[in-house]
Amino acid sequence: MTNNHCVSVAIVGPGAIGITLAAMLHECARTPVLCGRRPRDELTLLDGERSIRVPGPVQTSPDQIGPGFDVVFLAVKATQTDAAAAWLSALSGPQTVVCVLQNGVEQVQAVSAHLAEARVVPAVVWFPAQAQADGSVRLRGEARLSLPDIPAAEVVVRALRGTRCGVELSADFKTVAWRKLLQNALAGLMALTQRRAGMYARSDISRLSLAYLQECLAVARAEGANLRDDVPQAILDQFQAFPSDMGTSILTDSEANRPLEWDIRNGVVSRYGRAHGIATPISDMLVALLAAASDGPG
Repeated sequence: MTNNHCVSVAIVGPGAIGITLAAMLHECARTPVLCGRRPRDELTLLDGERSIRVPGPVQTSPDQIGPGFDVVFLAVKATQTDAAAAWLSALSGPQTVVCVLQNGVEQVQAVSAHLAEARVVPAVVWFPAQAQADGSVRLRGEARLSLPDIPAAEVVVRALRGTRCGVELSADFKTVAWRKLLQNALAGLMALTQRRAGMYARSDISRLSLAYLQECLAVARAEGANLRDDVPQAILDQFQAFPSDMGTSILTDSEANRPLEWDIRNGVVSRYGRAHGIATPISDMLVALLAAASDGPG
């Protein structure tokens, strides 16, 4: 592979993140192979006044695709990783890089369990993309990925070079990943309240948010993340600056009565807190509520 045009790409999971990435590749005449559960003739990204249509089909059978893609973007929810194992096996070869576009800080462990040979590159996804009722996706800002500065990540950089998806390599990826996890953890409150970003303007929610983020910060630092004291306030400020109707993927899943990514977004704080002997009473309460909201019974 001498340039980005030689990089073969497949995307597993044509949801909000997968469609955004597919559209940006398609704009550069590098339409990826699309893999998912439902057949679709095309995918649509709405970006401002633009409508970008990505031709299908969305492949639905791993048996119909040969292995050996250079890059496989895994864009399914963490709750769907096991179900995507057949796709990973079918698409991957010894030289494949699987770039995991999922929330959390445990992507490598979770995905490597399903791969015999491919290399795994975790990503922090900064895509303000929301699925719409008609199956399209609306992008409400710039799309960007953060990757660890490792050799395998260079293949991902080549695959996306020239697209509108920004890519940054971080020498301290752990810090970047944990900062995003704090943001995702706070968004879990939306699933519990069934409210959008406007609720963070409430003084009581602001106080709860800051106390929760302080717990998350202590755990992140114990795990080796280099996060400053002002990070909790900065994250809350960010939520308060969002449009009041801005949602998040965990709220979308809750509204659709789908399983929630409660463990990798929120449970991880309690789990790692116990491992380090750090008390996380707010986290423990939120995790119990999110788990019940996701998994029942009742």
